[in-house]
Amino acid sequence: MHVQMAVTMQLTPFIPKLRRLRSSHNLNFHNKTAATSIIACCSARNSSEAEVLVSEFNPKIPIEEAVTPPTSWYTDPSFFQLELHRIFYRGWQAVGSTEQIKDPNSFFTGRLGDVEFVVCRDESGKLQAFHNVCRHHASLLASGSGHKSCFVCPYHGWTYGLSGALLKATRISGMRNFNVKDFGLIPIKVSTWGPFILLNLEKESLPLMEIDSTYVAKEWLGSCSEILSTNGIDSSLNYVCRREYTIDCNWKVFCDNYLDGGYHVPYAHKGLASGLKFDSYSTTIFERVSIQSCEGSSGESKDNYDRLGRKAIYAFIYPNFMINRYGPWMDTNLVLPLGPNKCQVVFDYYLEHSLKHDKDFIELSLQDSEKVQIEDIVLCEGVQKGLQSPAYYVGRYAPKVEQAMHHFHCLLYENLKK
Repeated sequence: MHVQMAVTMQLTPFIPKLRRLRSSHNLNFHNKTAATSIIACCSARNSSEAEVLVSEFNPKIPIEEAVTPPTSWYTDPSFFQLELHRIFYRGWQAVGSTEQIKDPNSFFTGRLGDVEFVVCRDESGKLQAFHNVCRHHASLLASGSGHKSCFVCPYHGWTYGLSGALLKATRISGMRNFNVKDFGLIPIKVSTWGPFILLNLEKESLPLMEIDSTYVAKEWLGSCSEILSTNGIDSSLNYVCRREYTIDCNWKVFCDNYLDGGYHVPYAHKGLASGLKFDSYSTTIFERVSIQSCEGSSGESKDNYDRLGRKAIYAFIYPNFMINRYGPWMDTNLVLPLGPNKCQVVFDYYLEHSLKHDKDFIELSLQDSEKVQIEDIVLCEGVQKGLQSPAYYVGRYAPKVEQAMHHFHCLLYENLKK
């Protein structure tokens, strides 16, 4: 009876979604204020809808009795927008590797939700980050990655230094009340931890100042930063390569798959499962991090090929970053939300220096990893289709293995309610 009551608490009646306003581009607004009012009203309505959906999950129910978040968390466009503003636009977010900007004048660009950004090292080697938007007419300023001494807007030629200062504004004769210093690139707070680059998009974090890495580690990793450092997650490894996958699923589906305590591995990844001892699998929960670990069957592989080593550690850093340390390898998974039903997963691979020239070992290892990723993509895309079916609304947790997943969902609820 107690279990039935607990489940009922989360199985709230379906609330019909409010009919969304049609696109305003066909409307003939008499003034800008009227248009702005309509847009603000629509935005508030969508936010209100999403906040109702947040309440359909109850984090206070213990995992043994709890049901998972409803399908709307994985399919509703208004819920996705709420996530961007309350999860991804707050706090420290991993966006790349220090390998991408190891030299002065190097840069890379990226996108997180609606935020276009560029990260670079200026001429003096100082790490910088900016909104990747020209201050003239909002053109994207840079693209891809590489080396530049300055950023030149491809639209009208406005030129910015890697410090963000506006160096040249073309054809501005006759312009009044224009101060060059007011039109530099908009900065973003940036820092590093180990080999990872982090951004903080919160506006209240400005003005910028030199950021202490210890402070960043405390905010991003909490009490487990030392545990990760002492388990081989550091900057000493050799960077190998990057792989990117675009997947037709909500970003949380990929995270859930990672956080199921190895539940799916024996069924979906038989090759990987043969190298792990599942009776040793364990999960440890920290403030914003969960660490799954499992012993490897080292020494049982043929031809001395041993990718997994004696122990595998899988660290999930809320909300969307994963660090996998196994054998001589470390790889990271960065899950970028692209929409309610789409995400991109970026893999960066690192290897111990003693094996950096072993091309055969590297190729075999990457082939094994690729096989696992393709298997996971099939799983995640299948789950997303199931989430969109009227046959499914909520599920249940396997209490012995899915503690990390439940912890993830509780953190989401906590942030979405703020």
